[in-house]
Amino acid sequence: MHLRLLVVTAMAITVLFVQEQALSFIPNVQLSAMLIVLYTTLFSFRRMTAIIFVHVLLDNIYMGSMHPLYTPAMFIAWMIIPIAWHTVLRQSVCEKRLALFGIVFGFLYGMTFIPFRMIEFGVHIFWPYFLADLPFEIIMAASNFVTIYWLYGPLRHVLRREMASLFSQEGFSPQQL
Repeated sequence: MHLRLLVVTAMAITVLFVQEQALSFIPNVQLSAMLIVLYTTLFSFRRMTAIIFVHVLLDNIYMGSMHPLYTPAMFIAWMIIPIAWHTVLRQSVCEKRLALFGIVFGFLYGMTFIPFRMIEFGVHIFWPYFLADLPFEIIMAASNFVTIYWLYGPLRHVLRREMASLFSQEGFSPQQL
């Protein structure tokens, strides 16, 4: 079971990383939020922390931005999804509720970087940075809503079925992974 789980985790990280790089030519349009929401409903909080950590590390290495302020901000921002799912969202699998959360997350993701940028460039940059980033936050929020609303349900159904058959001998339970 451990080897299968390791392979499934590696595949989840690969899909997350490759789709983000493939769509990087369109600013803030990606499937990352939807995939992290999906993975959060299938994997344990601990495993999601590892998936997000590896994703952020790979993304920053590949993009050449291992900045001491940017990398932690990105990790914190992506961790909002599993933390919210285990607390505020009360482990909801409702597409509408998760899609609305995707809108909120689009803004939270962008705003997570503001304190780190203020440390880097000084406290006077809050409003200029916020206003400059706002169009990108709106794009990310809209992208999150559409992808979660349309793709989360069908992908969750398929992945649960496939993981259940893959781990059927071990007594599959999504949150044990």
